This record gives sequence, C-alpha cells and structure tokens, in this order.
Amino acid sequence: MKSKMIKLILSAGVLGILLSACASIPEPLQGEYTTTEPQLASSLSQNQQIRWGGIIIAVNPEAASTCLEILGKPLNKQQRPLNQDGTIGRFIVCKKQFIDPEVIAEGREVTVTGAIRHIEEREIGEYIYSYPIIDAGSIYLWPEREERVYYNTGGMYYWPYYSPYHYYPYMYTRPARPRG
Repeated sequence: MKSKMIKLILSAGVLGILLSACASIPEPLQGEYTTTEPQLASSLSQNQQIRWGGIIIAVNPEAASTCLEILGKPLNKQQRPLNQDGTIGRFIVCKKQFIDPEVIAEGREVTVTGAIRHIEEREIGEYIYSYPIIDAGSIYLWPEREERVYYNTGGMYYWPYYSPYHYYPYMYTRPARPRG
C-alpha cells in the first residue's frame, strides 16, 4: 500500500514538473516550428511554419489586412524576443483583419506564428532587402518591460524593490562606471 502511494505521489510530481515546463510558453505560441531564421529564408521556405519574434518597426493597416514589419530577434525559452542588440533579419507578418496601430505600436515586442507565403524584395534606403512575408496564425504582443532605476551611491548600485508590506533597496557592489 505504501509503495503505491509513493508511486502516485512521484507520478503527480513528475506530471506537475512537465506541465509547468509547458506553461511558461504562452498557449498561442506552443508547438513545433522550423528553426529557419528570417535572414536565411528563401523561396524554398514557402509554406514552412515559423515562430519568430522581434520589435515592431512599422504597422501598415490596409483594407482587408494589417501588416507588421518586424526587426527579428532571437527568442528566449518563453519565446519572447531577447532584449539585445543585433538582429536575425527583418520580416513582414500580415493578419487578415484590422489591428489598431495604437495597440500594436512601433517599438513593442511581439512573437508571431504562421506560414511563409513568399519572399518579397523591398527597399531599405537604397538597399534592396528580401523580406519573408508571413501569413499570421497568431500575433502575441508582450507586455512592456519594466525599466529598473539604478542609484549610484559611491560604487554601489541600488534599485527599489517593493512588496505589499515593506520597501527594500536591493544592492550589489559593482564599481561605478563613468557614463557618457
């Protein structure tokens, strides 16, 4: 009887761990997708299912759809674009509905799923760039990141940490670096 109870508890624990691993990726972004990056997509990539993310650099509402131009970024384990310099290439994703440009605004982080429709050449300044055009399955707009305010107090950095009951300054001892 004890061994059955122990097996049941262990099984429930393993199941909980497996479910929590899946729960960290938002539901609309879950699934298996190709690992091709936007800058490596070619005409041979048509109809491949992708999951790409990045920063919205333009929103173009049209009569029957809305298209977003996105500066691609690598994704973290939760499929959110990494907050770092560099790019994995630009791409355009189109959804067959009106999306308000004030909601899906330039500068916001987004992760999309969908199929590569085709490759289209457009100009960036005088440069001709090959954009993968994506038929959107889902467009996941991430909440804006919180900015941390650092206080430099003679070689120590502080930022505020709030709880419902107390205020704690968080501190680490990294030498101050001159700004500018």
